[in-house]
Amino acid sequence: MTTQTTPHPSASTATFRLDGVAPLAHLGVIQVTGEDAAKFIHGQLTQDFSLLDQHTARLAAFCSPKGRVLATFIGFKHNAGSLLLVCSKDLLATTLKRLSMFVMRAKARLTDASDDFDLYGLAGNATKSIAEGAPSTWAKAEIDNCTVVNLYPADKQPRQLCVAAAGSPPPAGALMSADTWLWGEVHSGVATVSAPVVDAFVPQMLNFESVGGVNFKKGCYPGQEVVARSQFRGTLKRRAFVAHGSVPMACGLEVFGAEDASQPVATVVQAAAAPAGGFDAIISGQVLALESGTLHLGSNDGPLLELLPLPYHLLADI
Repeated sequence: MTTQTTPHPSASTATFRLDGVAPLAHLGVIQVTGEDAAKFIHGQLTQDFSLLDQHTARLAAFCSPKGRVLATFIGFKHNAGSLLLVCSKDLLATTLKRLSMFVMRAKARLTDASDDFDLYGLAGNATKSIAEGAPSTWAKAEIDNCTVVNLYPADKQPRQLCVAAAGSPPPAGALMSADTWLWGEVHSGVATVSAPVVDAFVPQMLNFESVGGVNFKKGCYPGQEVVARSQFRGTLKRRAFVAHGSVPMACGLEVFGAEDASQPVATVVQAAAAPAGGFDAIISGQVLALESGTLHLGSNDGPLLELLPLPYHLLADI
C-alpha cells in the first residue's frame, strides 16, 4: 500500500482562499447523559471514549455487526455529565434509535439535542487559538461560550468546528457559505457519512484509521472483529481519495474505469462545487483501479475524473 496518492494537477483551488464562518445546518447533535455516558459510547463506537478528557475530541464511526459504517461522529465531553456527538442530520433519527436499543441497563440517556445548539464551521482567519496555537487535530477548548474543535485543514487553511448554545452570537469572522465549507470538507479528505452511503464502507475504506477515527487497542464494539480483520490481514484494497471533475457529483454516484463497463470501481462519498469551477468529491474505491486507470463518472464512458493529492499520509498496513 502506498502512503500517498499520486498528485494530479487541478484548477479547482486556483487563487481561492478558504476563510470565514459558515452555519452548518446539515449537521445535528446527539446528547448522551448519565453516569455511564462515556462507558456506553465507548462500547459502541470505533474510538476510545473511556479516556476522553476535556481538551480532546474524537472522530469515530458507528458500525453494523458486519463492520459497515452507519454514521460518523465528532464527539466530545460537553460537561462532567454529558457527551455531544455531531453527525449528519439526515442520519440522526435512525442512528439515535439504533444506539438507544443498546442502552439496556446502562445509566445513559440519548436525546436529539440539535435544537439546543448552533453549529458553525471556522476557517482561515476565523479560527481560534487552542492550547497556545497548538495545531493538533481533534484538540478541543471552550472559547467565548463556544466549544471549538480543531479539524483537518483544507486548501492549506486551518479549520474548526464550533458548537455554541442555541441563540448565542455567532463567532467573529466573515460570513462563508455552507457550500464553501462543504468544499473544504471534501478537500480535508475526512468524510462525513450521510444517508445515501449508509452501510457501504468499513472505516478503512474512508481512511478513518489514518485520520484518528479508529482505535485498535480498545475493547469490543459492533463490527469490531471485521474492522480489525480488515486492518491486520495485510492489504487494504479499498481507500478514499479526493477527485475533481467538470460535472456535478452527488453522494452515492458510482465511478467506473474505462476497462470494465460491468462493475464500478468506486463510489462518491461526499461532493461539493469547487470555487474555481467544476466539482470535487471524496470517492472510495479500489486502490489499483483508482491509481492506475482512467476514471469516469456514472459509466465507463462518462465524464472524466482526476485524482487530487490527499492532504494527509495513509498509515501503512499492519
